Amino acid sequence: MTRPPSPPGSERTDGSSVQIGALVPLTRPGWVEAGQHLLAGFELAVREVNDAGGIVGRPLELVVRDTAADPQRAAAAVDELARLGVAAVAGENHSVVARAAAARADALGLPFLCSSAVLDALTEQPTQWVARLSPPQSRGWQVYADFLLGAGHSRIAVAAQPSVYWASGTRILRDCLAPRGGTVIELDMSALDPTDVCDEVADNRATALLLLVGHPEPAVPIVKSVRGDRRLTEIMVGAPAGQPEFAEWATSLGDDSAGIPFLRYLPERLTPLGVRVEAALREELAEAPSFVAFEGYDTVAVLADVLRSHGTDRARTAESWPRVAVEGTRGQIQFSRTPGIGVWQWAWAPIQVVDRDPAEPNRFRILHSG
Repeated sequence: MTRPPSPPGSERTDGSSVQIGALVPLTRPGWVEAGQHLLAGFELAVREVNDAGGIVGRPLELVVRDTAADPQRAAAAVDELARLGVAAVAGENHSVVARAAAARADALGLPFLCSSAVLDALTEQPTQWVARLSPPQSRGWQVYADFLLGAGHSRIAVAAQPSVYWASGTRILRDCLAPRGGTVIELDMSALDPTDVCDEVADNRATALLLLVGHPEPAVPIVKSVRGDRRLTEIMVGAPAGQPEFAEWATSLGDDSAGIPFLRYLPERLTPLGVRVEAALREELAEAPSFVAFEGYDTVAVLADVLRSHGTDRARTAESWPRVAVEGTRGQIQFSRTPGIGVWQWAWAPIQVVDRDPAEPNRFRILHSG
């Protein structure tokens, strides 16, 4: 569904449009399906902004760059977008990539609204230039830990690949579970194959296995191994980072795709705007939009409101984050300073734990909200 990124030099430079840079993973090893949904949300919002008169009569234009989940590529894209004169940069759902983009944006004095990356330490130091729509990992994964305990799971195995993001998630889970009698057993996926994982889960008497790994490899083979192991028929498999949200997960795993709880950032009920946007995105994507698509739409809605109200000067945009009050698809969006978070944060983004219904894998069940 997605369009290819704009080739360098093809952007309009006559000053007639207001440009926003968009960082999106559109090729492997990036999470391409999430990138396509993020871009669909961006593009729908841009069309609607322009149908309503643009930014004080000037059309809003996306300048898309594919990050391919590469932090260095993202940082280079921010440099290029700054040279091209974009008013702000938006996007990205890989936390380590968003962190690289945020560092460059901060260094260059370029406003960056992060759409969908959750790592708490998005920047090393507090910055005025960066704001974020998605909830911080510490909040979302605490909600997931509450769900695990409420479902009766206190011995949790985590199959984790080496990554700042996965290591942070493991630490959050341990910090939340340990004071309440929970145990987190780490399985290093740089040294184990899916069969080894099954052995470790059985030997450690874990009741839940969390996939802190990439999709489709090695997540899909691990799920298939666990589902096929008679010792593990009662094991709950979870994927807090949200891989089961997307159709590719169901296509890869069939009936095994269901009953795997994950985090998504949607409310129980969308706003009236969200209901309308959901229908438009469904038509655009030819499938149900993920929460990432709504994050994309809300990102452009916020930036368009700021640019209309405060103009395209980058410093004025950064100064406006604490004054944002925009009705998004998932609630009223406002930014504040959150303890331990160095960027302007939408503090109350909705959080759910959901899974695919085993009786109807294309239907999602809300298991817990936070």
